Order: sequence, then structure tokens, then C-alpha cells
Amino acid sequence: MLHSAGISFDHCFDALNLTDPDLVLEIHQAYVNAGAEIIQTNTFGANRYKLSNHDLADQVEAINRAGVEIARKAGLNSAKEIFIAGDIGPLGVRLAPYGRVKKVDAFQVFFEQIEALYNAGVDLLILETISDLNEISEGIKAAKAICDLPIIASMTFTRDDRTLLGDTPEQVVDTLMSCGADVIGVNCSGGPVQILRILGKMRLAAPKARFSAMPNAGFPEQIGSRIMYPASPEYFGEYTLALRSAGAGVIGGCCGTTPDHIVEMRRSLDNPQYKEQLVSINIPVESPDTTHLIGSEVSQLSRKLEDGKFVISVEMDPPRGLSTHKLLAGASMLAESGVDVINIADSPMAQMRMSPWAVCSLLQREINIETVLHFPTRGRNLLRVQGDLLAAHTMDIRNIFVVMGDPTSIGDFPEAMDNYDLVPSGLIRMVKCGFNLGKDHSGEEIGQPTTFFVGCALSLNPRSMEKEISTLNRKIEAGADFILTQPVFDPKLAEIFLEHYRAKHGNLEVPILAGVLPLFNLRHTQFLNNEVPGIHIPLEIEDRMRESGDKSNSAGVRIAVELVEQLRSWASGIYLMPAFGRFDLAVQIVDQIKE
Repeated sequence: MLHSAGISFDHCFDALNLTDPDLVLEIHQAYVNAGAEIIQTNTFGANRYKLSNHDLADQVEAINRAGVEIARKAGLNSAKEIFIAGDIGPLGVRLAPYGRVKKVDAFQVFFEQIEALYNAGVDLLILETISDLNEISEGIKAAKAICDLPIIASMTFTRDDRTLLGDTPEQVVDTLMSCGADVIGVNCSGGPVQILRILGKMRLAAPKARFSAMPNAGFPEQIGSRIMYPASPEYFGEYTLALRSAGAGVIGGCCGTTPDHIVEMRRSLDNPQYKEQLVSINIPVESPDTTHLIGSEVSQLSRKLEDGKFVISVEMDPPRGLSTHKLLAGASMLAESGVDVINIADSPMAQMRMSPWAVCSLLQREINIETVLHFPTRGRNLLRVQGDLLAAHTMDIRNIFVVMGDPTSIGDFPEAMDNYDLVPSGLIRMVKCGFNLGKDHSGEEIGQPTTFFVGCALSLNPRSMEKEISTLNRKIEAGADFILTQPVFDPKLAEIFLEHYRAKHGNLEVPILAGVLPLFNLRHTQFLNNEVPGIHIPLEIEDRMRESGDKSNSAGVRIAVELVEQLRSWASGIYLMPAFGRFDLAVQIVDQIKE
């Protein structure tokens, strides 16, 4: 409704409580006039995390208080009693283990908003449109720590009738009841048909519970600059009685639901002559398509590491354009030199390049050399991540290297999406405990198990030793199969890190491919040492590069070979990263260490 009034989606809707209260009041009044008995405050995104995106984190209390005051004013203009629901939406961040936000931090942010709503005088609280049970649980916990107001806890579901994180309606009911929610809700999601179906499942799981149902007005579509919803008010009115009969004691609407929709819902409930109907829903059950299942060959890299071979991996960047001639020539040379596997980076330094999936497939098909697909979580939502995994496996890619990925702010398209649903440890767990067992994140069958061999990243010279050790341990517990490190120039520092890890978690059993970056010249050396986090180049090496003069390339190769020999005592192989596409220098190193 705010958007329809001309407010851009880029604007902070919650801030309108302060900057345009008359517009907010007008919309509240329209719903009251339509027959609503509960109106929700305009505070869906008025938590510290979301407000910080608009530099309004210090306005949490003011925005929530104003939201309650405006809604209360609309209620006072009504001849009947209107209840004010303090509206609390999702935090806009991911909680651990699928994000970086800890439960205790989520609790504090919920607490801050709910306290402001309670102090302003709301009649009840509604936590809505949340897809993570851990998140909504913290919200309920915060609410109960503040007050004893009634709590509606409402989750949103994807088209497969599961939450975004894969929980079923039955699991949602069980968790929300155990948390102490007074009313268990389903909102947003699809239109009335899906909400009715989910509500039925919830009621079967807990026949004595109280439920709310607030569907979208159908699935949205974009027409020009407007977001439109297809379900008509009359359609909503017809489904209202079915929702009531299915167990909903609180009924309303979510996205796209206008006052006209509420008018029809009110009319259906109030008209004693209206014949109550139950709308039957028949959902076809699709069988998995097994007509094109590919082979389940395991990774050659995993076999080589298991056999104790000292593995040599080389990193290549995808081309910036359509031409792959140089890429194929370089890969062919590396394969002939005896390289075991080629790593294909994904948009290094956040610069636009060809899809690494295409490059991996091309090299495996044309050069007959196995690849490792770099798989960043940044810029991918949970839906895309899973589709990309299926695509990679279908293209016979068996090795994936899971990383966070470079932020788009440093690249050619800083305005590009930088969001993500999973941190690396969460993606590793999803692959190892889901896809490799034949199930997607929601628990649905994918036809056959994948056979991914999953790698993770490690800095052996981190800013915080304890943090890096903790992060590495999470990745290993999630199921990481191998480790690729940042470039190592000081093996002593690497050994110190490994000793600290050993003291805290025992021997590191996961094979490590130690990063080796051949230095190109003095300027390259100084740049790495001064501007790249996690890299420390000893003064002795820098002096050698300075003294090498016009033979700096050869000096860089010699230093790399010497480093490899020092790394052999604990590394299972090396991860060569030739600078400036100089694969000829990588071949020189390979030739010498294989002698």
C-alpha cells in the first residue's frame, strides 16, 4: 500500500512513521474502515539490523513508538474496539550455522524492538514472515522476557510447503509450541490455496493449538515498475470460510492484500446466509526424473590424496570474454607437465568473467584433466546454490572448493547483489549431509546421491589465530574433505598455526594443499607483502627478489621450489597460483619438484 502511494522500494518504509505519519495513518484507517479488528503497526523492518541499512539504527525506539501511536490513533477513530499488533518482521540477517549472527545477538535485537513496542502500548505481538526456526525462537524468547502479551508466531513457506531452511509445517508447529507461542501462524508464502494446505497439516499435527492464516494475494508479478498480485478480493472472500473451517482463529492477508480484500473477507464472515464451503485441494505428486541420471564416479583427486600421492594443483582464471584459446593452451601445457588438477576461480576480485562451470566442463572435455570448481557462497541465495550444485554434478564436476567469495564492492560491478544465505561451513554441511546422501536442503529426494569432494579455505597467517582455528574446525566438523591455503612464504608461521590447532583440536587429519605463489618481480613481492591480507613475505625473500635484477622470474621459481620442499613435511600437495597468467613459470616449478 505504501508503494502504491508512490514510495520507492529503496525507501525505509518504517521511517515513514516519523517523516510521513499522515500517509501511514491513512492506510491504517482504510483497513479499519474495511472491517479489520487487528491492525499491525508499520514496524515490519524496524529492527536495528534493517534500520542500519538506512543509517537509522539509532532510531529503533522512536520509529517503533511512533508506529504504535499512529496505529492507536486509527483505532480510536473506530466505533468498535481495534487491537494493535506490534509487527516484528525478520531481522534481515542469517543466524548461525547458516550465517554469522549468533543467537544471543539476535535475541538482543529482537529485545530492543519488542521492548519499544511494549512500552508504547501494543495489545499483542506478531512475529511474521520468518523462515528460520532459530530466528523466530529467539524472537519469542525475547518477547517472553519482556512481557506477557499474546504472541502470534508466523512462518513463511516456499512453494514446496517447507520453510526456506527446509522445515515442514509439522516441525514448525512442534518448535513454536515448545517456545510458548500463543498462536501459530502461516503468512506470506503463496496464495490462499497453499496457505490452506499448510494450515491443514499444522492442525493435524496439533489439533488443540490456535492458528492464524494470512496468505499473499497470489504469487507476485512485476508489471513495469509495479509489483502486482493476481488474487481478487472476491477470491479471498471465498477462501475465508475455508481457512476458518481449517482451524484459523486469526485470519488476514499479507502481500498484495488491500482494504478491498479485507472487505470481502469481513463480508464472508459476517453474512449468516453465506454458504460455508470447504475448498478441496488436489496436488499432483511428481516422481523424480531418473531418465538422465549421470554416472556416480568419485573424484580422482580424492583417490590420489587417499593413496598418499603429493598432489599438484594449479589455479586458472576464466577468460573475460568469449575466447578460450589461451585458456586451453595453458591448460594443455599444465596437463602435459603432470599437473593433477586445475582449479577454476569464480569471478576473482569480483570481476566479470566466464562462468567457471563452463570452463571446468570445457577443460575436462577438451584437455581430459580433472578440475576443482571454486564455489563462493556470496551472491547466491539458497535456491540458486542448490541448482548450481545439481548443474555442476551433471557436468561431471566432482571437486568443489567452498569459499565466501570476493565482495562485489571491490569489483567492476559494486552495485551487484552481494547477499548470501549460507556461510562456507553451512554449504559444506549441506553438500556432505544432504546432497551426498541424495537429498536437497529441504529433505526432498534429488534422484541419486551426489559424489562431491569438498574443499575449504584456510589462512595459515591470519589476523586472529583463535578465530581462524575456530572457523577451520567448524568447516571440518561440517565435513570438509580437503583444504586449500592462501600462499605460504614463511613455513615457520604455518607450522605455528598447525601446532596451535593441534593443541586445541588434535591432529589435523584433513589433507592440506599448501598455497604456493611464484613471485614475479620486486614490485609484485612488495605489493603482496603490503596490500594482501594473510600474506607475510620474510625480509630474506624480499632481499633475494631485489638482488635478482632482470632475472627475477627465475628467482621467483627457485624460491617457490625451495618452499615446496619445506612444505612437504606436513602438506599433502601444493596449490600453485601463477601470477599474471604465467603458466610457463608454473610448469618450471612442476618440472623441478617432480624430479
